[in-house]
Amino acid sequence: MMFSIITVCFNAAGTIADTLHSVATQAYADVEHIVIDGGSSDGTQAVILQHGSRVAHCVSEPDGGIYDAMNKGVRLASGDIVGILNADDVYSDSDVLMRVAHYMEDENLDALYGDVEYFLPTNPAVASRRYRSRRFSPARIGWGWMPAHPSLFLRRRLFDRFGLYRTDYRIAGDYELVARFFKNGQIAYRYLPEVLVKMRTGGVSTGGWKNTLLLNQEVLRACRENGIPTNWFKLLSKYPFKVLEFLAK
Repeated sequence: MMFSIITVCFNAAGTIADTLHSVATQAYADVEHIVIDGGSSDGTQAVILQHGSRVAHCVSEPDGGIYDAMNKGVRLASGDIVGILNADDVYSDSDVLMRVAHYMEDENLDALYGDVEYFLPTNPAVASRRYRSRRFSPARIGWGWMPAHPSLFLRRRLFDRFGLYRTDYRIAGDYELVARFFKNGQIAYRYLPEVLVKMRTGGVSTGGWKNTLLLNQEVLRACRENGIPTNWFKLLSKYPFKVLEFLAK
């Protein structure tokens, strides 16, 4: 069983070495690391050349946004399992892919996901928040819940069956993909109640109230386009639980 780990980046010279190291030091050997760079101008390519000993494919060119870049990676992927680990992310330990492979093979899973822990760039040793994916289930898609995307591992064949990321979404293309893949109990999945990925705080989907509004508008659209009943009340009801994430790290 082979993993294709896709890293999407742009001007990430300051962080991507950690991501490359995290993949390269995984105990699981059968890993294809694919890096899709949007044409960085800050020396990112030099960092990849220096630290990317396990990088199988590296593309550096302008793209149509983050989901277009992810699609480039998926098209290049030849592994059985696809994971997305972006340039601000690292695996929580060197055995993550080993554990994921064990469960996915032993239980013949289509998908597996866990938790993500956020940390401040200035203090990586201390967690600022933990996103617990346990609240997700296909029945809760209409309530705005999804697994933590960096912790989500999917069989490559699912992209052939259901399609790639929608590039007409700016900020919730990962949510739309989850809605499309998981609705109606179409796939076999498992949740691991442990931190699989650590992330630096920030990013498009957490960048202030305007992005929060856009995110929820696109989540509403994703549900409607996939025939999943929802409304603004349902989507907004998840935010008290998100506040608790900061209190129960």
